[in-house]
Amino acid sequence: MPPGRGPGPHPVVVVVHGGLWLDAFGRDLMDPVCADLAERGWLAWNLEYRRVGSGGRGSRWAGGGWPGTFADVAAGIDHLARGLAPDVADLERLTVLGHSAGGQLAMWAAARPGLPDGAPGAHAEVVVRRVVSLAGVLDLTAAVEDPHRLVGGVVGLLGGRPDEVPDRYLLASPVERLPLGIPQLVVHGEHDGTVPPAHSREFARRADEAGDRVDVAIVPLTGHMDVIDPRSAAWATVAAWLGPPR
Repeated sequence: MPPGRGPGPHPVVVVVHGGLWLDAFGRDLMDPVCADLAERGWLAWNLEYRRVGSGGRGSRWAGGGWPGTFADVAAGIDHLARGLAPDVADLERLTVLGHSAGGQLAMWAAARPGLPDGAPGAHAEVVVRRVVSLAGVLDLTAAVEDPHRLVGGVVGLLGGRPDEVPDRYLLASPVERLPLGIPQLVVHGEHDGTVPPAHSREFARRADEAGDRVDVAIVPLTGHMDVIDPRSAAWATVAAWLGPPR
């Protein structure tokens, strides 16, 4: 979504939607957030990806989960280098922002420079400079071990449990890719009944131990979807952290 004010080049925010990585949820979830970012002067890149259950054999959406979902996120970000002219987009100030399952993908995208050869998303063409997680699923192993509604989504994404495909968890789980070496904002609603706030607290603790710079906001009286409402206190925290685009 193009910015609503001023000439370029504009700093870019890549926006990654959530929805348990499932076919039922698409990037339209993030339309209000993108509109708000554009009004503030950012160029918002609302990214789509193949999702689990997306399409049958032969469909252009077939292949969601491992590794297709990850390859799509990487390709969508790298396309910025070819799809946007330098006088339009300032990729030296690239931020990736994701919600819920998209928070996992955003943090994973920020970790791409540290991925080994042969891993999906390795050898990033476009480097993430800052990353924001909104109610993100940041420890995939913990999400499976915790008797919570996230289990099926994570197992569907990676094609098995941690003891069945351990290498995939090591490559895909943001907490396993620390340190990221860039500024990070982790926002979570105190009353989130979908992704427990402990995910963000524990990630931030381990990131801090690894030497990363992490800002944490656990927002009172806030649920899972409130954090992507541009009228919410949680989103005000994000906007303040991003700062003015110039």
